[in-house]
Amino acid sequence: MAIETAVASSVSGTVSPAATARNWRKARRRIAAFGWAALSIGLFALIWEALWYVGKINPLLLPPPHLFLQDIPGTLIFFDRSNRVGSVASGGGVGALGITMFWTVFRVFTGLALGFVSGVAVGAALHYIRWLRNLLMPTVLLLAPISPVAWLPVAIFVFGIGDVPAIFLVFITVFFTIVLSTSAQIESVPVNYIHVARIMGATQTQLFWRVILPAILPSLFMTLRLNLFGAWMVVLIAETVGVGTGLGQIISMARATFNAKLVFFTMAVIGALGFLSDWGLRQIQRRMLWWVAPQRGGL
Repeated sequence: MAIETAVASSVSGTVSPAATARNWRKARRRIAAFGWAALSIGLFALIWEALWYVGKINPLLLPPPHLFLQDIPGTLIFFDRSNRVGSVASGGGVGALGITMFWTVFRVFTGLALGFVSGVAVGAALHYIRWLRNLLMPTVLLLAPISPVAWLPVAIFVFGIGDVPAIFLVFITVFFTIVLSTSAQIESVPVNYIHVARIMGATQTQLFWRVILPAILPSLFMTLRLNLFGAWMVVLIAETVGVGTGLGQIISMARATFNAKLVFFTMAVIGALGFLSDWGLRQIQRRMLWWVAPQRGGL
């Protein structure tokens, strides 16, 4: 009866009451999540403004939001490289800010994608190939604790100045963690899943792609999300030294010129991009891992 009702609803173009209620609950959860996010950020800004109002912070060193956001057009001038190097203007203002954000986001997600795919491949190989695990695992465990920032001189020596050192630092940030996580997660896949797949005639390749990989992907995506913020940190450090463009380079220039308003404006942009990056990664996770129940409280 339920199937007939659903078919009839799809044919007639109407939406069933159950679907309407489900969509309303989903919309209400999203509205509530956005409301809590706005309240959290607003409360943080309000406390900051209150401390400035009572004179507890120096506005020259820690300018509150209303100060570093009051002259956005004037602040955006610093993002236009043509004003600093005398080259042909690249749009200036909002256009220059957009180009600067694009290159930083590009470096972050390129490094994340390369580190995630390579980490899963190497972690699976270390699990299934014993001699390779015996040969490489001690080296992986030796290199994994090294801070990604310590790799910056190596990246500049090897790759020179440009985008590659920043991408390499993001790659290193996630690679070793994903390798170790993949190997450990494969070990924790329930044996019953594997037995059932083998009884149904699955080959070793089918077993990995259709049983093991779907079972470990939720944990791997969570590991990737946890390393996303670390990736943002290291790419900004790389941009201050090994790259001539990006938000990190703007932060370095603002620090050198003691421009606190530009520093905090750029920090606000970075925070917004990090927030949106995490939100986008969760949307990708939700669509790729459609069999996993959505988490409560997410946007």
